[in-house]
Amino acid sequence: MPVEMSRERFEELVGEALDEVPPELLKLMSNVVILVEDDTPAGEPELLGLYEGHALTSRGWDYAGVLPDRILIYRNPILRICETEADVVDEVAITVVHEIAHHFGIDDERLHDLGWG
Repeated sequence: MPVEMSRERFEELVGEALDEVPPELLKLMSNVVILVEDDTPAGEPELLGLYEGHALTSRGWDYAGVLPDRILIYRNPILRICETEADVVDEVAITVVHEIAHHFGIDDERLHDLGWG
């Protein structure tokens, strides 16, 4: 049975996951926002998070005047796959790290190799 959790509590867990990211990495993040969405885009029901933007490794001299990159963490899909609040805490942390890694240019294959898939 999926875990029931308010949006506010879920957002707190995302904040707590961000608090666990080393400060030196957070300082390197540039022009990116982290948002919680209840549901995924149509046709992507199993997506837990999404990075939209230009990874730091692909930004060149002409990178200017663009909207911030977005890291989206999807609440309902995460709650559906978890059985306990502790599972949600773990899955949120994994998803946040996974999407931040995309901001740094790390692809899914490498993340899976590192155990963050």
